[in-house]
Formats: sequence, structure tokens, C-alpha cells
Amino acid sequence: MYGRFAFGLRSYLHHTLTLEEARAIVLKRMEEREENFLRLLERGIFGYPRSPYLPLLKLAHCELGDIRSMVRTKGLEKTLLVLREAGVYVTFEEFKGREPIVRHGQTVRVHPKDFDNPYLGRYYYEAETGGSTGAGTRVAIDLDHVAAQAPLIMLECDAYSVLNAPTVIWRGLLPDQTGIFNILYSARIGNIPLKWFSPVTKGDLRSSIKNRLATHYFVVLGRLSGKAVPWPEVVPLDQAGVIARKIAAILKERGSCMIRAIVSMALRICIAAREDGLDLTGATFIGGGEPPTPAKVREITNTGASYFPVYFFTEFGAIGMGCVQPSDTNDLHLLKDGVALIQYPRHVPGTEITVDAFHFTSLMPTAPKLMLNVESDDYGVIEKRACGCPFEVYGFDDHLRHVRSFRKLTGEGVTLIGSEMVRILQEVLPGRFGGTSLDYQLLEEEDRNGFTRLFLLISPKIGSVDEKAVVETVLEALARSSDAGSVARAIWHQAGTLQIRRTEPIWTSRGKLMPLHLASRSR
Repeated sequence: MYGRFAFGLRSYLHHTLTLEEARAIVLKRMEEREENFLRLLERGIFGYPRSPYLPLLKLAHCELGDIRSMVRTKGLEKTLLVLREAGVYVTFEEFKGREPIVRHGQTVRVHPKDFDNPYLGRYYYEAETGGSTGAGTRVAIDLDHVAAQAPLIMLECDAYSVLNAPTVIWRGLLPDQTGIFNILYSARIGNIPLKWFSPVTKGDLRSSIKNRLATHYFVVLGRLSGKAVPWPEVVPLDQAGVIARKIAAILKERGSCMIRAIVSMALRICIAAREDGLDLTGATFIGGGEPPTPAKVREITNTGASYFPVYFFTEFGAIGMGCVQPSDTNDLHLLKDGVALIQYPRHVPGTEITVDAFHFTSLMPTAPKLMLNVESDDYGVIEKRACGCPFEVYGFDDHLRHVRSFRKLTGEGVTLIGSEMVRILQEVLPGRFGGTSLDYQLLEEEDRNGFTRLFLLISPKIGSVDEKAVVETVLEALARSSDAGSVARAIWHQAGTLQIRRTEPIWTSRGKLMPLHLASRSR
């Protein structure tokens, strides 16, 4: 695997994309999106006996010819909606392999690897994702897929007028793939970051020897290929002033700077800049990882900087990029050249809420995972709107707004899947500190600075407990789950994301106690 990746990386780094090439690639994909879908369906699903989608299509009595006919008469999105109504879809938990697929009284047992793209290129490195829960999902860092995503990154930088701006990233090390992905994208468009800062130390991160070696190996290979790939420098969350001062120095010398960081990390940089009296006019922050609420964005832009949101899945790639003429702080253009998106009503487990859940279908043959109406546990508003943004030129006229998760909690860019936290609330905490599952509840709030905090509500009936021990118990339970859980523990421990409140859990108007209090979010 290392040998193949090294050989492919040298070839990858030797080609630099031009803006004209990027535009032509995206426009061609837009022209051929329906044919790309049918080609992927034929090869990756009907032509792949292990595909988990085959049993669903069989139960729906749907053949390849039927879908071809529907696409040509109804269009792609309407065809996907017909398939969804017929039971051809996969929930988030099913996609992660945590639940079997049950349709029409039939059970289809799946493993996360069953969704792997069987036609990935040879030049990939396999790492782990999956948020902070369960057994992490294996995802390939495939160089062909990175190359396919690079045109979108280039168009994004062109739209935000930062195509040639000096760049700084504050992203993690493996098993967090985002740092390496950002370096690879930047290399492809000819603008390698000047600095790569990492928010976690070796002591924080319980990383495998393979992942530690792979990060070192990646930087060395890049440099041997003639690219000035930066060594990652550790900057913990409470030292964001180091990065703020570096950005200010770049701005003084070059007049502009692009910073790629999780929303909360961008917020930390800007708060540090304000405390040091630094003006960040000319800086452009680009990032996702959690909803960019008005409070967060206001703190960032008050420094003189600009902010643009992005919407990415590790298993898929780019979903949306921030509008240059936004109607709110999280207004994104749907990148329709590589993804199709529909909505369908979904009851949120453990609550009384119904949302119009997003269902994604991959159109790129290089996607690490093949997706056909896969729920992401996200929902929001989809609308067509003319905005005069550069993205409209490419046919990206669908806007996504108010994108939130209906079953995931986020803090400092780390995602916590509700089902794993339910296990901790109902089993781990009562087992160690007493009480029952009715005595613990988790809710999400923003503090006055805009940081997302997760509050663990503990009933006073339990009596005296060591609050620090409770927090450590939760974080340790996450860390034991996977490498990705180790990332969650490292970041949340630094940021103080999880806090305790000694108060009775909140009951619904119908007399139910939900482990995750998400009602205020859904309004």
C-alpha cells in the first residue's frame, strides 16, 4: 500500500491544474451528470454482485432498464425520489454497518466495506473515519478522487479571490485525514500551504504507528517530488494566538491570506487576534465541520476577515461551497456535477421530531464509497435562487441553507453520533456513578462567544459525583471506540467542550425523556 501510494503521489504532484482545465472539467461533468449516474449504476451496482443496493432494487422490482427509462423521462432527482418511495435507500446507521437493512419484511445484513467503490484506483492510502463513535469506517485516500475534487477547490478559490493567496491550515494528523487532503488539493492547484498547524499533540492522539509513519512518509515524499510540503507544527487550541500572529505577519507582507480551519478553530484564531489587537483585514477563512452560526461568523468577520462555509463528507468529497452573495451565514451552492440530492420525511429516533432528511447519490466514479439515496443524518432548506455568484456559471443554482444534523452533536468540528452517546448515557454512566438512564441527558448550546458546548445534565437525585471524573469517563468511552474517537477525546479535552449541569433532564410536552435534547435545534 505504501509503495503504490508513493508511486502514485509522484505522478499526482507533477501535474498542476489550470483554471481553464478546472472550468472545462466541471462543465463537462454537469453536461453528463445523468449519463455518469447510469454508468456508475451499471458498473458499480448492477455489475457488482456484492453491492448492498442490489437486494433493495430487487425488492423494489426495479431493473437497470427501468431506471434508465425513468431518468430519461423524469430526470435524475425525480427518479431518485421514486426509488426512495420504493424502499431503495440506506440510513446513516445502515451505511455505517451499525444496523441491518430491513425493507418489506426482509433483512439485508451489511458491512461498511460493502459500500466501497470496487473500481478505486491503485494509488490510495487507507485510513479511518466515522466521527467519534463505534468501529471507525475505513476510507481510502484515493489520489484519483483527490484529482477529481481538485477542480472544485480551484473554482472555490477563484470565486473567493484567493487562488494565489498564501495559505495556512490548522488541521489534524492521521487518522484525521483533513490535513493531508488539504495539502493534496492545494498541491494540485499550485498553491501549497506555507504552514500546516495541528491542534493535537502526539500525547493527545492515540494514533497507530502506521498513521504516525504515514504522515512523515507523506511529507518526505512530497519534498522529494519537488514540492515544499510543510511539516506539521503542533499548536494546541489554547495557543491560537500563535496562528493569529502568523496570519497578521503574512497579511502585512503579502496583503492576503487564506486559512482553512474548522469553524470553531477559526473563531479561536479571531478571538486571539482581537485580544492581541491584530487587524485581520484581507484574511479569508474557509471551513466547515459544524454549523457556522451567526454568533461564530460575527466574531470572525469583526476582525476584518471574510468567512465562507464548506460542506464535505470524507466518504464522498465536496457537497457544497459557500455563496459569495449569501442570504445567511450558511448559504451553500450544491455541487451538482458530482452529487444528486433529494429530501424525504424522516422521524428522528428518540424524539417527537420529523425532518426532511437529505439523501445523497454519488455521481463520480472515483468516490471512495458508492452512495444511492444514502441518508446523511442532515437536513435543511433546498432552494433555487439567482444570486449573481460565480458558481452560477457552472449550473450550481441550487442553494442549501440551515444545514444541521438531526441526530449528531458537534463541537470544535468533532462529530458525535447520537446512538453512541445514548449507550454511554444509558449504560456507562449509570454503571459507574449510579442512577438510571432517566438521570442523564445531553444537550447542545452556544456560549456567549459562539463556541458550541455539550452539557451533560445529571439529576441531583444521584447525589454527589466527581464532575471531572464524569467528563473523563465519557471521553475515555469515546476514545476506546476507535482512532477517530481518540481525536474526539483530544480536541474536546483541550476545548472543555463537554460540561456538567446538575439539573433534572428535560422532558417533552408528551411526557417523554429523550437522551439527546435536540428540540430547540429542530425549530
